[in-house]
Amino acid sequence: MTTPAHDELVAQIQTALGSTSTLSETQRLRIAQYGALLLTANRRVNLTGAKDVEALIPHLIDSISVAPYVAESLVDIGSGGGLPAIPLNIMCDVPSTMIDAVGKKTTFLQQTIKTLGLNAIALNGRAEAFAFEAAHRETYTTATARAVAIAPTVLEYLMPFLKIGGKAILQRGALEERERQATADAALVLGGRLVEEVHLEGTRRLLIVVKEHATPIRFPRKSGVPAKRPLCL
Repeated sequence: MTTPAHDELVAQIQTALGSTSTLSETQRLRIAQYGALLLTANRRVNLTGAKDVEALIPHLIDSISVAPYVAESLVDIGSGGGLPAIPLNIMCDVPSTMIDAVGKKTTFLQQTIKTLGLNAIALNGRAEAFAFEAAHRETYTTATARAVAIAPTVLEYLMPFLKIGGKAILQRGALEERERQATADAALVLGGRLVEEVHLEGTRRLLIVVKEHATPIRFPRKSGVPAKRPLCL
C-alpha cells in the first residue's frame, strides 16, 4: 500500500522525466516508482547523494543513457541505491545481478526488487570474491559500475564477470588522456579492447570495452588492491 507522500513523489518524478523520449509510459511510471522508493529510503539509509527529485533526475537520466548498450544479461558492481541497474532492468528487461558490499544497501535493493517485481537479484559481498565463483565468472553479457572508482580499477572489477563478446559500459565524466590510455591498456591486460567513447551531454561519456579473450585467472586481485594499485597507472 502506498501513501499520499509516496504517490506525490512518483508524480513529480514522472513529470520531470516527461521529456525523456526514450521511455515508454510504463517505463516512466516504473522508474518514477523506483525513484520514490529510493528518495524515501534515503532518509534512513545513505543510498545516494540526491536528496530530492530535482537532484535525482540527472542520476536517472545518466542511468537511462546506458540502455542502448545492454543485452541479454547484466551485472552491476557497487550497486548502492540501484543506479544504473534498476532503471536499466526496467528498460531492458534482462536478468540482472546487483552486487554491493554494504548490507543496508543490499537490503534496500532486495526489497525494491520484490516491490517492483523485477527480474533481478541483489547480492551482498565484494565483487573481487564473486568474480571467482563459477556462477558469475565469465557469465554476463553486459557489466556496469557507476561512481565506484577510476576507470582502470572499474575494468578490473567488471571484466572477469563478462563472457567473451560481452561489453563493459563505464560511465565517466571528464577524462584526462592519462586515464584514457591507462583504461585502454588495462582492457588489453584483462582480455578486452576499448572500442568506443560515446560523448553525452556536457562532460559525460561512456567508455565501451568489448571482451575478446578470457580474463587471466589472477584477476581481479585481492580485495582493495585494484583501488590501491590501478592497472597501467
